[in-house]
Amino acid sequence: MITVVGTGTGAPVPADVLTGAALVVGGRRHLDTVRLPGGAERIVLGPLAPALETIAEYVGKELPVVVLASGDPGFFGIVRVLAERFGTGLLDVRPGVSSVATAFARIGLPWDDAVVVSAHGRDLRTAVNVCRAHPKVAVLTGPGAGPAEIGAALGDGRVLVVASALGDPEHERVERVTPAEAAARDWGTAVSVVLCLDETRTPGGLRTVAGMPVQPDRWALDESDFAHRDSMITKFEVRALALARLGPRLGDLVWDVGAGSGSVAVECARLGAAVVAVEKSPDGVERIRANARAHGVDVRVVHGSAPDALAELDDPDAVFVGGGGRELPAVVGACARRARRTVVVALAALDRVPAARQALTGAGFTCDGVLLQSSRLAPLPGDVTRLAAANPVFLLWGVRAPATSEGVAH
Repeated sequence: MITVVGTGTGAPVPADVLTGAALVVGGRRHLDTVRLPGGAERIVLGPLAPALETIAEYVGKELPVVVLASGDPGFFGIVRVLAERFGTGLLDVRPGVSSVATAFARIGLPWDDAVVVSAHGRDLRTAVNVCRAHPKVAVLTGPGAGPAEIGAALGDGRVLVVASALGDPEHERVERVTPAEAAARDWGTAVSVVLCLDETRTPGGLRTVAGMPVQPDRWALDESDFAHRDSMITKFEVRALALARLGPRLGDLVWDVGAGSGSVAVECARLGAAVVAVEKSPDGVERIRANARAHGVDVRVVHGSAPDALAELDDPDAVFVGGGGRELPAVVGACARRARRTVVVALAALDRVPAARQALTGAGFTCDGVLLQSSRLAPLPGDVTRLAAANPVFLLWGVRAPATSEGVAH
């Protein structure tokens, strides 16, 4: 039997758990707080593979093993690895209070509406994009993915709560800092979790499902749901297909380049992605911000002209390019060189389709597209209805080929 005990957030290890243990495995700070039974072997957790092999030897001899872990070991913890290796029937899990629950408790906030993301041994960009998109996030940290790195990537507009050594009566610290303050400090190795809060947007209302933000009940919203100038807005038929090809989701970063009213940017944000809207006109910038506020989402707006305005932005997962002009091929090419997954381009001018397509294929994308022609129901006098044709729009999309290793796609 393997007994897995959650500790480290204030709860002592029950004495009876260690009685008779032949092997005790855990982090050094956990092992230093307990008295091992006579004759028990102690293993300080580092790389998991050697520890799992030793545990397997003791399990094979039917000798009792105790694993000490932080907080709730079934929450982004070692229970997953142990269950996969030894099966759930051999596990006796004694959960403690998770670092996430403890951190929110320390600042007096509920956390059923928080998104929890792990950056421990994972790509930090996903955690950062979740922090950009959602108003209440808990980030489980790790080497190279701590408060300093999170703060440096986020920029302004958030409050970070850094919780260190939770449960330690002498060393526990819970500090509220700006991202810039977090980026300027060396936080050491005691950080348990970082909470990222957008205090201008507070999730509210009675919740039924914890964690993940509630998904919108519809998308491809009517043009009337957005402030726009002289019908200069991506029509909902075009937006519907563009969203399908962009595939915005929590953890993604999406650029909306030549954003205009920001309708695509807002819709991507409503679907969970972090979004940057690039717009050259000052009135367009304000219009995008107003539309984002009206729909309760956070869209970072960059005032400038592409492709120059893209240089300082983080690489996106997906890009929507609207508008046109002589710079379109250069803009599409710049976006395609940076996009990790896909680029979608909407064009009204037939003449610019070949150049935009060449910009996508020239960057290594496979390219496809469609001419969208729609007619909407419109009333006529006499209580009858006609079809009113909308202007046709070309929608092109390029998809980056999956990364390969030794000729095998992953």
